[in-house]
Amino acid sequence: MRVNLKNAPVGNLSNIDPEDVSDVLLKIERSFNIRFTDNDISTIKTFGALCDLVVEKVKLVQSDSCTTQQAFYKLRNAINAKKPIEKCELRPQTKLCELFPRDNRIEVVGELESEMGFHVNLLQPKQWIVYGFAGLLLAAITLSFYNNITGFILAGIAVTGLVLAGKFGKELKVKTLGDLAEKIAREHYLSCRRNASTINRAEVAEKVRELFADYLHVEPASLRKEARFA
Repeated sequence: MRVNLKNAPVGNLSNIDPEDVSDVLLKIERSFNIRFTDNDISTIKTFGALCDLVVEKVKLVQSDSCTTQQAFYKLRNAINAKKPIEKCELRPQTKLCELFPRDNRIEVVGELESEMGFHVNLLQPKQWIVYGFAGLLLAAITLSFYNNITGFILAGIAVTGLVLAGKFGKELKVKTLGDLAEKIAREHYLSCRRNASTINRAEVAEKVRELFADYLHVEPASLRKEARFA
């Protein structure tokens, strides 16, 4: 996903919850197999500085190959390993709902993840179910101030419901095979590389930008180098 930043406004990241930023940093650590120190986090002031730090920490050989393309091939091979399909039928535009029928979607995605060697984090519950149990949890917390036992029981039901909804959800987070390739390329960058001892440094800022945009629901174009965290 290429983003035109030429005329985009500079984003202000200081109003984002620091815990949410920390969650994204954990995703970056997992994707690039790096670790941020407390000193790193305290000295990062801009989005550009964060991207530069990621590049600095990844001590791998430079290779100009495209990671998203390699992620697509990895997906295609994994799908073929479980269910032989003509390669010409597996294109970036191929709809995932056709590859993963709802009836056995959880099982098929599980087999795909086993073949890939990591979780693709593709499935989710219906949003109305999540909102329903989340609302019940908020109501339970409020009720607990007046009736502890009833509040705790309802809270337990809500939490259990959210856990089960997440475990058995069948809704697809992305629509096409190309979308999924982009998703795993940013979330499992090194695992998607044909040679995991290499990195394309020209891609790093874009992948970090995509992780922030996807998790924090901010416009990718606003994540320019000058965007400040504080």
